[in-house]
Amino acid sequence: MSQELNIQVFDDKQVRIVWDSEDGKYYFSVTDVIRVLTDQPDARGASTYWAVLKKRLKQEGADQLLTNCKQLKLPASDGKNRSTDVADTEQILRIIQSVPSKKAEPFKQWLAYVGSRRIDQFQDPELSIEQAVRDYRRLGYSENWINRRIKSIETRKELTDEWKRGGMQEGRDFALLTDIITKAWSGKTTREYKDYKGLRKESLRDNMTNLELALNTLAEAATTEFSKQYNPKGLAENKRVANKGGEAARVARENIEQGLGRSIISSERASDYIRPIEDAESKELPLEDGNKEDK
Repeated sequence: MSQELNIQVFDDKQVRIVWDSEDGKYYFSVTDVIRVLTDQPDARGASTYWAVLKKRLKQEGADQLLTNCKQLKLPASDGKNRSTDVADTEQILRIIQSVPSKKAEPFKQWLAYVGSRRIDQFQDPELSIEQAVRDYRRLGYSENWINRRIKSIETRKELTDEWKRGGMQEGRDFALLTDIITKAWSGKTTREYKDYKGLRKESLRDNMTNLELALNTLAEAATTEFSKQYNPKGLAENKRVANKGGEAARVARENIEQGLGRSIISSERASDYIRPIEDAESKELPLEDGNKEDK
């Protein structure tokens, strides 16, 4: 299934949530919910509580609830993806009923809010963009960088819509084509690029400098236009178009680098230059003025 991981915060505790676009459902990490409701100090305590609760639910005849719970690989506190019990909204509400907690009712209201916000965003995509802007501001990114990042999100959406129109599948096809574009303009695959910046689970785009982000957006915009022009059929033809889009951005990159006298591909991470929320001054990326050599 096509999954989108989202991490929300309730009562200062993180709740890992996966949106399944095919099912049209949210899936919540059961142990995260348990930790919120029971004030467990850590994930291990929540896991122990859930194990005991599962036995009790089974004794109460709730076998169907437990059988229908899925397991998904979600990022753990150590950065590794680990199999985690997840439940949809209906299942989570049933689990909440079995956990004595003064937070049960506020958490139910929070669940309703999370779900309704997603529906609102589907009906009005501008709400998703507005939410992204608020999130980046909250994290401390500069307005200049945020504007570029939002444009890159819009461009990426146009590209993936075009891929879908051409019969490409989310997941493996999208990842493969993205790698081709990235390799063509930057000389690195997505994984190599992340390694170069010292990233693990973090988003590559959220850690690109302004110039890197601009060139990546150009590559994806060019790929979209080429796809509309040539109307590729099948994965092989889409690969050629993806490479053509990336090559267009590579030419632009080489022209800029010739003028700058240095490489645009940088080990710098945008997240290293975001200001703390309480800080009034924003640190600008060094590549904006061209005075700092690439590492």
